[in-house]
Amino acid sequence: MPSIPEPRKTAGTWQTMVDNNKALLLRKTGKDTAYWAEKARAAGIKSDAELRDWMRDAFGVTGYAQYAVSWEMFGYPEFMLRDADELIDGQYARHPHLRPVADAILGWASAAEGVQIQMRKGYVSLHSPRRKFAQVTRTTNTAVDVTLRLDVPAEGRIEAVKTRADDPFTRKVRLTSPDQVDDELLDILAAALEQNT
Repeated sequence: MPSIPEPRKTAGTWQTMVDNNKALLLRKTGKDTAYWAEKARAAGIKSDAELRDWMRDAFGVTGYAQYAVSWEMFGYPEFMLRDADELIDGQYARHPHLRPVADAILGWASAAEGVQIQMRKGYVSLHSPRRKFAQVTRTTNTAVDVTLRLDVPAEGRIEAVKTRADDPFTRKVRLTSPDQVDDELLDILAAALEQNT
């Protein structure tokens, strides 16, 4: 296994996504989350579905910008309130033998220039300054998959992934041991990062 530098950054959680959605709402509408939540309450909105329809139909606000208002009004899912350590611990609680695989990849990501780590309930998302380029997921009882947004042939360790037509994550590398987080894998991750920066 290659020598991985000491981590230089910490993993983000859902809070980053929350902040990004709030900023998107403000950019799109010129009004913040509190304004929209108050306006929706005054309009008698009682559910997430009503809120989404109302924002879309009356104001043209769609997609991620709606989430900020929904969470403000109806609360955050429980897993979104967990910190990064709780999220990764939960992913590998029943599969501790696979945790070193994830830790080795996260060691690379935390030291790599331009990589942001986002912890989720069931996976870890790796982002370039531009967009997500990889996802680390314990997919079976014996393997961790690194799914990639990478335009290369499916050959060698890189496998094709069956996806929806519009899903750009069409490649993966399956790992069963931390020894497989080697120079070749780190080169693959670096290539995905570069293609998506």
